[in-house]
Amino acid sequence: MDIKNVVVAGGGVLGSQIAYQSAYKGFNVTIWLRSEGSIGRCQPKLDRLHAVYLQTLEAAKTNPTAWANGFADERPDAAGIDQLKERAEQAYKSLKLTTSYEEAFSDADLVIEAIAEDPKQKIDLYTRMQEYLPERTIIATNSSTMLPSAFASYTGRPQKYLALHFANEIWRFNTAEVMGHAGTEQKYYDQVVEFARAIGMVPLCLHKEQPGYILNSMLVPFLTAAEALWANDVADPQTIDTTWTIATGAPAGPFRILDIVGLTTAYNICVMDPRAKDPDSTQAKIVQRLKQKIDAGELGVNAGKGFYDYSKK
Repeated sequence: MDIKNVVVAGGGVLGSQIAYQSAYKGFNVTIWLRSEGSIGRCQPKLDRLHAVYLQTLEAAKTNPTAWANGFADERPDAAGIDQLKERAEQAYKSLKLTTSYEEAFSDADLVIEAIAEDPKQKIDLYTRMQEYLPERTIIATNSSTMLPSAFASYTGRPQKYLALHFANEIWRFNTAEVMGHAGTEQKYYDQVVEFARAIGMVPLCLHKEQPGYILNSMLVPFLTAAEALWANDVADPQTIDTTWTIATGAPAGPFRILDIVGLTTAYNICVMDPRAKDPDSTQAKIVQRLKQKIDAGELGVNAGKGFYDYSKK
């Protein structure tokens, strides 16, 4: 494989997971962040992932249900799991965090952009990093809802630009949706598919652009419906979750899922809905309530509190 040096731009919920999983699978990984404050917010996420990998692997020695498919193709014996724990330790130690464009991008084979769902921020990143990237570099966006065709021209290499989208807890829910745009060259698409497989993901190849890919085309309307029930005071989040989990047998309700996704991502998606501009609309009410929780620091699992309290876990 030609891809060895991977840069993840952004250290949020998914950015940190993509970086850790890629390092765990043996790639040289750098996380580019906008500021020292961003580094300070990213490091605790990496600390948590380090603990999760080690604890889950240890549990898998005696409990087969604890095994996560992203760790390896098959669950090994206890000695093999100890080797995987060593790999998780090495991944944690090897990750590099930087705010320098030159340090991050000057030797990148693949850049995975995982910054906020804000078009202006994405365009600014693409245009600024162009002067540092080698000609060979492929760029993939992990955008949850936006189409790569909307940004391809800003990258300076539209033929080497496409989307690569992951589910949360990628070590366990190991899917990678690969979506090109009309100008993506097949050989670069294929290289990203190969990379996804190399980091333990199951590549899911889309035949054309679709807002939200496959997963979020189904998930976002589901979460929005739950948020609407909450914003319109039909029921509280816990009751909505209880309704869903008991009636369907699902392991988690929509607000548990929102805590995992992160409320900032949910907020950014809602803000982009044109209907949110009408202050009397349900969408505007959802935006307002999510902002109240964000302003209170209740950002989800990684913050210790969202719709639920995780501080004692």
